[in-house]
Amino acid sequence: MVIPLTLLAFAALVAAVAPRLLTRAAWADREPVLALWVWQCVVAAVLLCCGLAMSLSAAVAWAQVHSGVFAPAPAAVRDAYGDATGATWAAVLAVALAAGGLWTAVMFVREVRTARVQRRRRREELRRRAPLLPGEDTGAERLVVLEGERPDAWWLPGGHAAQLIITTAALRRLKKRQLDAVLAHEQGHSRARHHWLQHCAGALAGVPSFPVFRAFRDEVHRLCELAADDVASRRFGRMTFATALVELNEERGVFGPGPGHGHHSHLPQRVDRLLAGAPRFSPARRLRLTVAALAAPAVPLLVAFGPGLSALA
Repeated sequence: MVIPLTLLAFAALVAAVAPRLLTRAAWADREPVLALWVWQCVVAAVLLCCGLAMSLSAAVAWAQVHSGVFAPAPAAVRDAYGDATGATWAAVLAVALAAGGLWTAVMFVREVRTARVQRRRRREELRRRAPLLPGEDTGAERLVVLEGERPDAWWLPGGHAAQLIITTAALRRLKKRQLDAVLAHEQGHSRARHHWLQHCAGALAGVPSFPVFRAFRDEVHRLCELAADDVASRRFGRMTFATALVELNEERGVFGPGPGHGHHSHLPQRVDRLLAGAPRFSPARRLRLTVAALAAPAVPLLVAFGPGLSALA
């Protein structure tokens, strides 16, 4: 079967080329939401290639699968894809791809369960440190103020409503507009459901032999932060939010000499980006890039269904 091999070759090409192009693209920092969309299209293309190649390979290897896949199709379509030949290589390929899909599903379930356990522990800690007041709605979005010597603010997803947490040190240090900008940043994460995107990226990164998924995981966090930065800066100004980031994080040592570590390593670049104030793309250019990104998942669909559509024409 030529089609499964073509699909896998296209998946390998996308997996090898796309991360290099996207991580080096200067426009991604200007349009982080668009960059996230392009990354998702690339990942969808790779997954589609693997899923379609698995189905077609199984149809070649086993007559039962072949009849199940092509039973509703006209005879011309079945002839275009050939009959089940019991090829050993097709069976091996189908089993290997099925194992990869099962592993991905297991990684996703583990990622979600781990995140839920961590959120439950953090919520229990919050309830101990900041219990609900009489008559307070547990399902409403809450702003929780915690006693703390380090200025900090973060978003806790999950449940019926997200929670925004800020320390008293941050309240003392930030001015009103800076505080509003920080809260708008965290609300941007909440409303865009960035945690689900990060869960998916983390689960896919556990799949071996696919560096594109690890690159996707590494870029998702950075781009989500940039997207939330834009939400805050559009409402309260770039300078306001940039100074708020510096006020919150200057004691962490991330703005000094030497490379940063962890999730805070991109803070200097985020502040520089806000201060630079590069203009956004025009709506027409954003639309063109959005449509062009759809070409990645469209190609495996055309490769897989092309022979059948040609037979019907």
